[in-house]
Amino acid sequence: MQATEQPSLSCIGILAHPKRAATFPIAERVESSLKARGIHTWLYKQWDEDELSAEDLADAQMVIAIGGDGTMFRAARACAPHHIPVLGINMGRLGFVTEIPQPEDWDTALDRVLKGDYWIEERMMITAAVYTPEGVRVESDAVNDVVISGDGPGRMVQLDAYIDRHWTTTYNTDALIVATPTGSTAYALAVGGPILPPDLKNILIVPTAPHLSMDRAIVLSEGSTVSVKAAEENRNGILLTVDGIQLGTIKMDEVVHISACGNTSRFVRLRSRTYFYRSLLDRLEPRISLHSKRDLRLNGPGE
Repeated sequence: MQATEQPSLSCIGILAHPKRAATFPIAERVESSLKARGIHTWLYKQWDEDELSAEDLADAQMVIAIGGDGTMFRAARACAPHHIPVLGINMGRLGFVTEIPQPEDWDTALDRVLKGDYWIEERMMITAAVYTPEGVRVESDAVNDVVISGDGPGRMVQLDAYIDRHWTTTYNTDALIVATPTGSTAYALAVGGPILPPDLKNILIVPTAPHLSMDRAIVLSEGSTVSVKAAEENRNGILLTVDGIQLGTIKMDEVVHISACGNTSRFVRLRSRTYFYRSLLDRLEPRISLHSKRDLRLNGPGE
């Protein structure tokens, strides 16, 4: 991959996984390496996205997150309002959005980053706002998905869904997933939803275990919104979860309104810009050997 023109970095933040002590030594080594190269750093071992110093975020030109995809999403939500790209060192299980697959590879990867040999991938985020008759009660951004579900195992709920504020259908379902393209490879994929390329800006709706109601995923046009409320016949409690974090229950007179976020998550990439499908399929089809596979070449324009 050709080196891209990137600004020089004078301040890089480091976020270790607050509940995985094994990430702390890696974070400390990264910090020492950056300081030895004359780069200002800050390091958080115990943190929540709402507790990060606004001054630290304002200074940082990049953040290195050490952990799994959950750590990346928390870091991305905190960094998005400040337009800070996040470089992920994988110490989790899957690492769909982390860029450095093994923690021992961080030093080589850091050399490339400091030489400007990387590119920034921007991904759509969504915002979920809970409206009461008095106005917005709670609001949160999501990198992955918003899930509206029953408040306990096996509790089916009846949900009225609106697209662009027009009633669309009533779901009789365990949960309704409203996902970004990033989230299309997470919970939405596990329940049979389609895979969306990460550069799209479309919202995906997928019901889980729907019973005698709409059972197909819907991909919305760019710019469309989704609103969800309890149907009149609903008798069970409704729970709102954003990127795996429970925000609480939804009352009968409340509406969850989901739209594209004004901010985007930004990820540092060292791989080719065509990395997505190979990275995904390597995880979905680990049994397939790549030794005999080569990229296809066609005789025609652009070849």
